[in-house]
Amino acid sequence: MARIAKARAMRKAMSPPEARLWLALRRLRAQGFHFRRQHPFHGYYLDFACLSRGLVVEVDGGSHEGRGDWDAARDAALARSGLKTLRIPASEVRDRLPEVMDFILRELTAAAPTRPLRGHPPRGGEGD
Repeated sequence: MARIAKARAMRKAMSPPEARLWLALRRLRAQGFHFRRQHPFHGYYLDFACLSRGLVVEVDGGSHEGRGDWDAARDAALARSGLKTLRIPASEVRDRLPEVMDFILRELTAAAPTRPLRGHPPRGGEGD
């Protein structure tokens, strides 16, 4: 339960670029793309995750300086779980949000949908 409490606290303490991007990502729900924010996943907290497309968006601000090796290891661990990480500098979110959203939308539409987290897998042998 501590993971959930930490995620909730992180949602309340988002940086201004994270909050700005969150408002923009929420608008993509109308196109069928559902994002979660500060989503706990295998010991990590993902800034924004669209699990149906296997896409993670991380906003890299000043706290990421000097953490390149840690971020690379984290991205590799997420990739092994089938998640692609997009790292967006906080300055880009602040100064060029329309271009950032175009980039994210291109990545979302290019990604193949994953199997739903709920429900049964399709039965084999049916169809053509």
